Amino acid sequence: MNTQEWLDFALSQMHSGQWFGFRKDWTGEHRMSYENIIVHDSSITKPTEEEVNAKIQELKDAEQTAINKKASARQKLKDLGLDDEELKSMGL
Repeated sequence: MNTQEWLDFALSQMHSGQWFGFRKDWTGEHRMSYENIIVHDSSITKPTEEEVNAKIQELKDAEQTAINKKASARQKLKDLGLDDEELKSMGL
């Protein structure tokens, strides 16, 4: 994912529903950037940039952990004697 996709994903994970959007009269290099976030739900305050960056890192870490666990599981199954074709048939 690129930076804008990570931002959108992180914001969507912070609250349910369509609580945020991006300004149409945007500033900066990209429309989808922290400075252009608008909040549609009055019961929600705009998260700080630090909170958003922490959420992005949390999601990136979770994705990397899943990749690592899949690789580990694949290796453990290989160590037990399964070959690449068998692993592929299992989606690994």
